[in-house]
Amino acid sequence: MIKNLNILFVTMFGLGKISKIPGTLGSLATLFLFYFFFHILNLSSNIIFVGLIVIFIFSFFAIETHIKDKDNKDPKEIIIDEFIGQSIPIFLYEISHGTEKSSNEAIIFYSACFILFRFFDILKPFPINFIDKNFKNSFGVILDDVCAGLYVVLSLICFMILKSFFI
Repeated sequence: MIKNLNILFVTMFGLGKISKIPGTLGSLATLFLFYFFFHILNLSSNIIFVGLIVIFIFSFFAIETHIKDKDNKDPKEIIIDEFIGQSIPIFLYEISHGTEKSSNEAIIFYSACFILFRFFDILKPFPINFIDKNFKNSFGVILDDVCAGLYVVLSLICFMILKSFFI
């Protein structure tokens, strides 16, 4: 039973078992979850932050258990790492806007985060490619997506700076 719960966790309740584009589906599911938590339920960012920390820490153990006896140390069905990486720019956007939350603006921003995250996760610029090739464990599985999420944040900051020069 513990093994089945672990599989449900690392595959985001079986979403990672879908044969076509599981990482993209995991990233997309993350957008819907965050929109639901922040804009429908209006959950406190503190509650969401604690949940993210718990998921982040537990992911190391869950992924390590899942890949322990496998040759492929980063199988496609593991998509909890996409959730973690995609959640970084979205959570930072939401906390930077506090209680002033425009649903239309959020949808546009979430879409930009999704496109940028998938771009960096697929392209794997340095150091993402280095981590992906050299860390064949739960650390590497998670950290490459964390770096992709941070690249999204950096890209959006650069865009805002450039925008401020022209507007």
